[in-house]
Amino acid sequence: MTTTQMVDWDLAVATAGALAKTGPRVTFAEASDVVGQLRTLTAEAERHVREYTGLHALVEHPPVRVVDRKDWVAANVEGLQKVIDPLIGQLTAGQTPGNVARVVGSKATGVQAGSVFAYLSGKVLGQYEVFAGEPGQLLLVAPNIVEAERRLEVDPRDFRLWICLHEVTHRTQFTAVPWLRQHFIDEVRAFVDAAELDKDALAARLRRGLDSIAEALKNPKAMESVIDLVQTPAQRAVLARLTALMTLVEGHAEFVMDGVGPDVVPSVASIREKFNARRVARNPLERILRKLLGVEVKMKQYAEGNRFVAAVVGQVGMEKFNKIWESAETLPKPEELKNPSAWVARVHGPAA
Repeated sequence: MTTTQMVDWDLAVATAGALAKTGPRVTFAEASDVVGQLRTLTAEAERHVREYTGLHALVEHPPVRVVDRKDWVAANVEGLQKVIDPLIGQLTAGQTPGNVARVVGSKATGVQAGSVFAYLSGKVLGQYEVFAGEPGQLLLVAPNIVEAERRLEVDPRDFRLWICLHEVTHRTQFTAVPWLRQHFIDEVRAFVDAAELDKDALAARLRRGLDSIAEALKNPKAMESVIDLVQTPAQRAVLARLTALMTLVEGHAEFVMDGVGPDVVPSVASIREKFNARRVARNPLERILRKLLGVEVKMKQYAEGNRFVAAVVGQVGMEKFNKIWESAETLPKPEELKNPSAWVARVHGPAA
């Protein structure tokens, strides 16, 4: 079976383009100014992040890409193809072409993936895309940044620099810690590798997922994310490690953007207050979509990770906190995220 029988990636991109909302109205001159300023602020943010964290990029990274929603989708689909297609080919080797395809046809999965990307393409402000190639690529989604700053009624330059601080912190993490990108990719591959591709098991999980989604529309409080609905028991252990890693990197970025903020972003307090309010989905359908797609989990990662980093830095300082990037063994365990002192004791000893 070819991987295109599993996912029609071209259809995913086309579906996302058709379903994605249009961006805010801007003139050509306004768009050019936004792109130019985001590139300048990215360079400024890099200096601030380096000085604040003590982390230095050990590899050359490509320049920031300022993209629209369509380009963001294309970049993410390209990255996913590179990591998922070889695994699907490996996992489906020797299977009769009709077995899996009858359960999950390429057209259906293409439309489903495109629908998810269409929703996310209007939400993401920036991203460090690690799959597309070594060492990764920093993406800033200009229309979403402009739309957000207008809706929040904040100072455009302050807001743009604040967002750049967050995303540049991610770029710094993955370029200053040489093993981190491959470790993350390996964990994602382990998650995919732990999937059960037996057609009966897959069909049963998909039926459970569809039934649960239907029930969630009636009772949102009982809802699980799509990943929770279809993952296997073996995948749960991998996902726990992945979630811990993402909680760390997201929380670290939140801590840095707010830590640097007061010195270089005069209105950071107002921006943070308004931005946190933006993260609370008030529309019932929006809440359902966010929960199903795992966006709510990401929101919790920001808060929990931020608390963890703040607690550790408060106890031992930034220099000793940075031991967290030494190896996979010094990353926090899932249970340590709620007990920062346990991480400090394990890595630095009880005396710390």
